[in-house]
Amino acid sequence: MQEYTRKVQYYETDQMAIVHHSNYIRWFEEARVSFLEQIGFGYHETEQLGIISPVTGISCDYISMTRFGETVVIKPIVREFNGIRLMIHYEIRDEASGTLRAIGESRHCFLSPEGRPISVKKACPAYYEAIRQEMEKDSNEEGIPE
Repeated sequence: MQEYTRKVQYYETDQMAIVHHSNYIRWFEEARVSFLEQIGFGYHETEQLGIISPVTGISCDYISMTRFGETVVIKPIVREFNGIRLMIHYEIRDEASGTLRAIGESRHCFLSPEGRPISVKKACPAYYEAIRQEMEKDSNEEGIPE
């Protein structure tokens, strides 16, 4: 999967030109939306299929400061997926130096428009398979046993 690249904007920083911590969570979402679009199942498409995927949890560990004018690369990695729940790990690195800036994860479930839990494997096998294949690719790239 392609990484998501983003230039840090001035409005995202504090008086010291350091990115405010809340923006990393937004960047996770931008990378996740891009990832889902890349595999052909963006939010618009899945919601038309009757699948919504709210965030059930999110975390972020700040490793080093990101500053105004830098460009960061965000890599979303599918770490857990069973068709009912999904966990995506994120790594944010400075594009120029490769320095790790932050890591985190978002956890999601899948619901019907009425708010009932659903299995993506049953509701949309193609969506299930697309995410499963990405998870398998990510596991192989990282050397994580399947």
